[in-house]
This record gives sequence, C-alpha cells and structure tokens, in this order.
Amino acid sequence: MNSAPSVGMLEGRISTTPKGLGFVKDIEKGEDVRVEAGFLNTALHGDIVRVALHAKVPDMQQTGEVVEVMARARTKFVGTVAEEANGRFIVPDEKKMYVNILLPDADPQATPDMKVYVEMYPWTDPAKNPTGKVIEVIGHKGTNEAEIRSIILENNIDDSFPAPVVKEAESIHNDKSANMLADAGDRVDFRDVLTFTIDPVDAKDFDDALSFKDLGDGTYQIGVHIADVSHYVTPGSELDTEAKKRAYSVYLVDRTIPMLPEVLSNDLCSLKPDVDRLTFSAWWTMNDNGDVLKEEFGKTIIHSAKRLTYEDAQKAIEDASLPLHKELNIFNNMAKKMRDRRSVAGSIDFEQNEVKFELDEDGVPLSVYTKERLDTHKLIEEFMLLANISVAEHIRNTYGGKGQRHTFIYRIHDHPNREKLADLAVYVKATGHELNLSNKGDVTGAELNRLFKEIAGTPEENLIKTTALRSMAKAAYATLNIGHFGLAAASYTHFTSPIRRYADLMVHRLLQEAITTGKLPNDQFAAYSTVAEAISAREVDTVGAERDSIKYKQAEYMSARIGQEFEAVVSGVSEWGLFIEERTSRAEGLIRIRNLGSDYFELEPKKYRLVGKATKKTYSLGDIVKVKVVGVDLDRKMIDYALVATS
Repeated sequence: MNSAPSVGMLEGRISTTPKGLGFVKDIEKGEDVRVEAGFLNTALHGDIVRVALHAKVPDMQQTGEVVEVMARARTKFVGTVAEEANGRFIVPDEKKMYVNILLPDADPQATPDMKVYVEMYPWTDPAKNPTGKVIEVIGHKGTNEAEIRSIILENNIDDSFPAPVVKEAESIHNDKSANMLADAGDRVDFRDVLTFTIDPVDAKDFDDALSFKDLGDGTYQIGVHIADVSHYVTPGSELDTEAKKRAYSVYLVDRTIPMLPEVLSNDLCSLKPDVDRLTFSAWWTMNDNGDVLKEEFGKTIIHSAKRLTYEDAQKAIEDASLPLHKELNIFNNMAKKMRDRRSVAGSIDFEQNEVKFELDEDGVPLSVYTKERLDTHKLIEEFMLLANISVAEHIRNTYGGKGQRHTFIYRIHDHPNREKLADLAVYVKATGHELNLSNKGDVTGAELNRLFKEIAGTPEENLIKTTALRSMAKAAYATLNIGHFGLAAASYTHFTSPIRRYADLMVHRLLQEAITTGKLPNDQFAAYSTVAEAISAREVDTVGAERDSIKYKQAEYMSARIGQEFEAVVSGVSEWGLFIEERTSRAEGLIRIRNLGSDYFELEPKKYRLVGKATKKTYSLGDIVKVKVVGVDLDRKMIDYALVATS
C-alpha cells in the first residue's frame, strides 16, 4: 500500500487488534491515531513506534502510518504448531498478535498441535511473515502441564530459581534456623503475648500474625506481626536481585510460583505455630470502638500459639465453647466498627467472592464454585489495612512535610477518568439502578458504596462491581504520594506481605532506616522511583497469569459439559449477541445472535439491550437466562452458549 502524505510525527506505544488494526495515543490531543493494517510496517502490540500522521479528514479519526519500530515490546511468543504445504508455523496465543510466525528450522519435536515457545527473528519486511526458532517445546496442546506452562511463559514468569539463588537461600536457612535466638538482637519480645495466624486452608506461607493483650482498662494491645524478610534478604544479594526481578509470588489455579525459594517463604520466614520467628511489627493501644490511642513500630520476635484457617476462626467467633472465642469476638467487633468508619469516609468495598476449583490429580477441574467471604476474611483485611495505613501515615507525617520530597514506596490510586465514569453510569442505568455523578462528572466512594449496598445479593451485583472496578484507575507503586482513592486514604503503602511482594520488602527497609537513623535515604529517590515503576509494570503480568489460569480452567470445566444446561446472567450486549456469566462458576461466554432464535435483533447500545424486530423480545443487562453449552474454544478460553429460556 502506498504511503499517504505526512503532516506530522508522533511517537508512542501501539496497541493492535487481532485483525491488524493499530492505535497510538496522541497525548497532547487526548485521542487515538488509527493505523490501518496496511500501514503497520511490522509493528506489533506494545511496540514503541514513530508514526507519520496523514492529512486530517474533517469529522473522521486521525490516521497515520508506522515509519519506524523504535523498540519491540517482546520477541518471544507461546503458540501452537500448525502445518501447511509450505512448512510449519505457530499460531500465537497472544490474541493481539495478528500474524503467524514461520518456523524455517522447526524442531523435530515441534509437531502439529504441540505448544511451543518461540523467539522471533528480527522482522523488517511487512510483505512477509516473521520467522523464528523454537526455544522450548512445552507439550501437547490441551494437557494441564502444557497449558499452565504456556500461561507462565506468555506472561514472562520464571517458575524456577537460578542455582546461586537456591544456594544462598539454603545457606541462610541452615545458618539462621539453628541460631534464631542468638540472632534476635534487641527486638521487642512478644513471645509471652497471645499470638496466632489466620490463613486459607491451603496456605503454605504465613506472613502475618495477630497478637492480643487485654490491658484491663477497656483497652487492648493489638499487634500485627509481619515476617521479617528484610533480616534475611539483604540489598544486592542474589536473593534480593531475583526477588526484585520477580516482584511477586504468582498464585495460579493449580500451583504457586513463589517470589522467594521455599526454604525461606514456606519455612524460615513463615510464621508457623510453636516456633520462634523474627518479625517486623505494628502494634497499637486500642479501645472497643477500634480507635487507635497509641501506635508503635519495630523489629520483634514472636511465638505463634495457633494456626487457624478462616473457617476455624469463624467457628470460634460463633461458638463460645471454642478457644479464642473471646479474643476473636473483640477483634471482629472492632473490625466491623473500623470498616463502617472507612465506608462512611468513602473507602470503596469492591470485594467479591473468589472463584475456586476442585482439581483431580491430573489438574482437570471437577467442580468450580465461589467461596463466600466470611467475617474472618474481613477481620484480617481490616487489621492489615490498619497496619498499611499506619505505616504510610507515620512516614508522611514525620518526613513528608509540605513541599518536602522523601524516599518511600506508596501504593497510590488516582481518581477515575470522567469519561469512563460516564460510561459506567450508563451501564448501571441499563441494569435498573442509578450511579449519581457530580456536576463535573466525578463520583465519590460513598456513592459507589451506596450503589453496592443496593445491588447486594442481586444477579447483577458481580457485573456492576466488575465493571465499576474496570472503570477505576489502576493502583500502582510510586515514590510521589497522591493518596489512594479507592481506600479514601491520604497515604497508603504495602507493609504486610514481604514474602510475596517486593514492594513490602522495600517498605520494611525504609521504615527500619527511619526508626534507626531518624531519616530516609533521599539521595536514592530516583532509584526507588525506578523500582516502583518496574514492579508496577510487573504486576500486570502477574495479574494476567492468575486471570488466564482461572479463565482456562473455567473453559476446560465447561468443555466437559457440552450440552448441559446452566443458569446465567447477561453481562454484556453487542451486535454479535449476548455475553453471559454462568452463575456458579462465573464462566463467561457468548450467546451468538444465531442462537437467540429466528427473530431479527437490533442493538440499542445506550440501553445495553437487544430487541427482536418482530417479537419485541428484549434481552438486557442483568437478565437471568437458562443456557446450554454448545462449544468451547480452549485456545481463546471462550465458551459458546445457546439460549434455552429466560427467567
């Protein structure tokens, strides 16, 4: 295709569609420049490109063409091997990869229907497909190990540790396990204070514990004790370098990929019962209303008396004959009052029930269900929030005076975009509810909480909460504090999970330096800013892998249930048909227009509904429908449903 005259240049990151259409954001004008398929010039999704702008046509979107690919976002892809007369190629798993990759030197093990990991050679000729080489044969398409491994590689996650990291971890474990008490130093000793953990039944690492002491005058000493990973993982060590690169532990449906080797994450650092453990703690004097009267922070040593599951703790709250009934009830009552105060202040409750799977020994899903959030889940959440906010407020109030730049890692959450809020309000209205925006198009946390209370228990609750969450800005890590909109907090950080998040490890180091020296390392502000940006970007991969593993298992579960009927709720409407969510497994899919019956349906986009031209039958957001599974595409993790009946 011939180039069109250029009237200017633009540099930016390109987004592409599966059909090879590209978009580059023009930051100054606040609009996307459209790049048609013939003008991509080998640019792939996420690449940094230079775009020559075409002459503007009135009332039409600005268009342009890629004249240079300045930096590739990636060169490695997971895909499935296919074969035609002229050779083998891979069909990439990445949906936005619009071309297949040819394999001129195919591995003899890379046979059709095998999943492989391919490195793409430099691609400069848009008239030809890119070529590449197989760097790993993953396994047979459709097997659990191959599919989960594909998800891991596609999201740039490493599921094994380099030998020097393992060696260093084992050396620390062997040395420190035998010298725990000698290593305690001048820590505050909490070993004679009642301390326990509350975690999921299948948890292997316990990075937080609660302590309780009745002070006898209507007040209590409440402690949140966090594994002191910073004592073992020191800056610049092999462990630290690897943890910084990983940034997170990854929790997939059938496995956990830890940020730290298991001798640390599941043993030495884990706050297991009946053993001494080194911790970094926040503790407060509090009253029955959950008011903080005094706060303290410091290195500590604890001895957990009990390892409780959320279900164990819930039973203890409800049954006066069980151990810890009194203490857990005090915790629970305080947490409820603290939660109510946060809600009134505008802290938004986005929480939804978690999707869980029962798998057989081969990883095949036998059942899918949503796990109810108990009072004990909310209790732990409340005291972890208290610790995170307390640490952030302490740092900001002590070192962050007006105009003073200070080195710290905050968890920030900006106000939502007004255009997205306007779209959300239309979406909510289509379900029969109202989201009230200000004259400027903003929303308050209190208004969202009002809406969430109104829809609690309704079929559309998950839809609205999920859509509202997608309308929000993304939370991130930063050294410049702008507050946390979702929590209505002027300052917030992550302090409570250093076993599984690198940000928390940095926060521990910075807090300890502040306690010890009375100052922060402000000469390292730029370095910490760079790391904050890197781990924020890494979070996208981590969340993507976790989401992909859930969606794959949901699709796999439904693939064994072709022809079976389920109850579902309409979650979206388009010209293609109805997007629906099965109510038990929350498995998403599509009822195509052709599977809605013989009527001709018209889309009313602003009302999010399809209307039959002859019958006037209407399908809208939130409608309850009975559906039948008619097909599953495991590669796309998509399920096709047919309509059986409406409720």
